Amino acid sequence: MYKYYDNRTCKLVIKYVQRNGRTERFIVMEIIKMLKNNTISDEQLKILIENGETEDELFKEADMIRRKNYGTSVYIRGLIEFTNYCKNDCYYCGIRCSSKNTERYRLTPEEILKCCDEGYALGFRTFVLQGGEDLFFTDKLICNIVSKIKSKYNDCAVTLSIGEKSYESYKSYFDAGADRYLLRHETADTLHYGKLHPNKMSVENRKKCLKNLKEIGYQVGSGFMVGSPFQTTKNIISDLRFLQELKPDMIGIGPFIAHKKTPFAEYKNGDLHICLRLIAILRLLFPFALIPATTALGTLNQLGRELGLKAGANVVMPNLSPVNVRKLYQLYDNKICTGDESAQCRKCLEMRVKATGYKIVTDRGDVKRNI
Repeated sequence: MYKYYDNRTCKLVIKYVQRNGRTERFIVMEIIKMLKNNTISDEQLKILIENGETEDELFKEADMIRRKNYGTSVYIRGLIEFTNYCKNDCYYCGIRCSSKNTERYRLTPEEILKCCDEGYALGFRTFVLQGGEDLFFTDKLICNIVSKIKSKYNDCAVTLSIGEKSYESYKSYFDAGADRYLLRHETADTLHYGKLHPNKMSVENRKKCLKNLKEIGYQVGSGFMVGSPFQTTKNIISDLRFLQELKPDMIGIGPFIAHKKTPFAEYKNGDLHICLRLIAILRLLFPFALIPATTALGTLNQLGRELGLKAGANVVMPNLSPVNVRKLYQLYDNKICTGDESAQCRKCLEMRVKATGYKIVTDRGDVKRNI
């Protein structure tokens, strides 16, 4: 039973939950209308997040909005996981610095360029360079890699996902040609952030980095884990409110999935259906955002990425990393697509996307603006 008294709509929801044990369709549509208009209350968000009976209407509305703004296009990003060294010790992460038994690797600049060569031939027009916060890769080296990629493939976008850096570092990467930067905030709540990270890390610095990236001119991506240890619905609502303030171009969310060599090994994984409802909520809050159907969704459920697309996502990120290192970039256990060749993975994903009623396109896939 929901107990919310902030307006007439919520009172009606209480009435129907008490009487029938379910939420009537027209009541859900009233709440979704408020969501689309950005007038939704925290209490109403709680209903959409927690109540599975809202899914059908949420997914229909989210899919309609994504089709209006992006059609059936699904943008592919070539993911290159170029290092699994990391100076941080996040409690949920399989490549955390204190994981002494992890086999570490770094790709050379030549190996990274080779991944781009292969990806370009397969139709990729965005390359995502992702790695731990590896101090071996200095600003000068990152800039050199970015400029080489942009020089060879000037019709492609380069996205970086390499963690928290100084304003000056971000600016140097941007000047070298980087177009986008992904930096998930993971949780916007200070207390919750402190339960997931060591004391030397702070959500305030993470938010400052995101602000700096926007100021410099990047297309910026953020996002959060769903179902992380100690997370509450209130925390998730705080994440949504933070994203409304940030107004990112890209929003990546995915379920928490435990890694056996971390302090959170015994915690249960995030809930697939809550993730899907949140993708739909994000699509309705941010009609023009680029939202990936993440690998973590596919790890949690065989059809997870397809379900993510149906809920409003419009990006997928196949792996272009060399096959021999894919199993080593294990942020969580049982990660999918660690053995396929890039061409095989691309063809398989294209067929799976087509089966859902969408199509993979060869395009940079820049964010569209609501002008």
